[in-house]
Amino acid sequence: MIDLQISNLLAGYSNGTLQVGEVIDHVLKQIDSAEERHVWITRLSREQVMSYVQALEQRLPNDLPLYGIPFAIKDNIDLANVQTTAGSEAYAYTPTHSATVVEKLIAAGAIPIGKTNLDQFATGLVGVRSPYGACRNSFDPKFISGGSSSGSAVAVASGLVSFALGTDTAGSGRVPAAFNNIVGLKPSCGLLSTRGVVPACRSLDAVSIFALSAADAECVLNVAEGFDESDPFSRQIDKTKDVPSASFRFGVPRPDQLEFFGDDEYRALFDRSVARLTDLGGVAVTIDFAPFLETARLLYEGPWVAERYAAIASFIEQQPESLHPVTRKIIGAGADLKAIDAFRAQYNLKELQRKTAAVWRDIDVLITPTAGTIYRIDEVEAEPIRLNSNLGCYTNFVNLLDFSGVAIPAGFRRDGLPFGVTLVAPAGCDRALLHLGAKLHHASVKTLGALDVPVPAPTQTTTFKSDIRVVVCGAHLSGLPLNHQLTDRGATLVEATQTASKYRFYALPGGPPKRPGLVRVPSGGAAIAVEVWSVPHDQFGSFVAGIPAPLGIGKVELADGSQCSGFICEGYGVNGAEDITHLGSWREYVKGR
Repeated sequence: MIDLQISNLLAGYSNGTLQVGEVIDHVLKQIDSAEERHVWITRLSREQVMSYVQALEQRLPNDLPLYGIPFAIKDNIDLANVQTTAGSEAYAYTPTHSATVVEKLIAAGAIPIGKTNLDQFATGLVGVRSPYGACRNSFDPKFISGGSSSGSAVAVASGLVSFALGTDTAGSGRVPAAFNNIVGLKPSCGLLSTRGVVPACRSLDAVSIFALSAADAECVLNVAEGFDESDPFSRQIDKTKDVPSASFRFGVPRPDQLEFFGDDEYRALFDRSVARLTDLGGVAVTIDFAPFLETARLLYEGPWVAERYAAIASFIEQQPESLHPVTRKIIGAGADLKAIDAFRAQYNLKELQRKTAAVWRDIDVLITPTAGTIYRIDEVEAEPIRLNSNLGCYTNFVNLLDFSGVAIPAGFRRDGLPFGVTLVAPAGCDRALLHLGAKLHHASVKTLGALDVPVPAPTQTTTFKSDIRVVVCGAHLSGLPLNHQLTDRGATLVEATQTASKYRFYALPGGPPKRPGLVRVPSGGAAIAVEVWSVPHDQFGSFVAGIPAPLGIGKVELADGSQCSGFICEGYGVNGAEDITHLGSWREYVKGR
């Protein structure tokens, strides 16, 4: 059995104990022999998967942050030349291009294995509203997997892939994570591009990440995030918000505002999670949860259902009989809503956003159950709307209020079914939530997903202070002589990318080691290969102090138009230097020496 944790695979590839072909062959055999739980809608053929493996054979493992990592894609997210169904065969189409987020992951070395099952048109939190079969829980097939990103969650929990993409509008990336004992990151809206994603509520949709651990989820986030000019809902997120790390304050809903729908074990497990956060240095603060609950009700009781209708209006009007009956009933109601309803709801939401914003003056993070209970498949099929609504109690408000959230495994009922909590904070706190979640995960359960694999000890400190991102272009690149100055300080690779086409690139005189000079020019510039590294705040000063003249830290413009602190060279420094702009990267220069 190969451990598919991302860190484990990357280490194995780097030291030569694992080969990509060996790992992918293992993955395909595992899927072939797995118990049928209705995980997949479309699996790539062995030949298709191996074409990605062959492409990686031209690269070195340390060149790509997700080299050889197998992943699954929810089937409302496009993968080029593979059918997208959104859970409806009648709706299906074959895209010529992958979604932006998928393109990024493949470019980083990740290998797609297939498209996963979902509640049709991402409408549901249960995982049973699919003509491809009700996706079954990875612990007990009589129980729901959670939805709508059902297949993606079960694929990760069952050890079939290292990570998976889902979407999350109302909890679709968090509820399935909780029901399958894995981590579900619901990123800040707009942090990951939704270009190439079949919309549910387009103004609220987010691409989510399922992983066995918070560390793995962060590895994927580092690659997947980024502004996308082609996506009108993409945005630059302020990731510099500071929240105290020594004794953070976490909000807990009043006991009378918590609903567990008769599940006393889930109630006890939540109380235990609150106690664990206190043990981790947190200070519990009781909050009024009423405005959060009122916001949650807006999502399906208000006009946002009309946005779901707008997403597939022509299809539902032309082929209403092709929809799952429950899906048709829910989305069809959107046709009857009026513009006046939308404006009234927006006014109400603005009031609720103002009320809930005040809570962050008193707390740094909010903890809730991810869901108040879990149901059997037959129970949901008997009462599909009411029970589904119960599951959105603690999730529906998050995107409406522009929060980030991460679902964390937090224990088990006596019957062996998982329980999870969600940590919530304002947009931009995604990594802080993952770091805190890693500690809570390690303190709460012993194993990952439905596997006999221990939960890794957290390697990040619990902090809500964003690290400082630094662009490097020379000897600090991965695998080169000065890279240890970053890794020794706990810095992590965010992405390999390029600058904007506005720079000349030089090999400066002197050394060893040889040093590059990156100079911005008004014309005649080119794009230069760089890496973006995340450096802990408390290590940034010592790192910068060691930079010799004529180099320094300034703002570097990247290919996507964003700016980031990075190595630049003063103009006088290129006197006598070799112009290597035509090579496009320091690695190419080093190869030729």
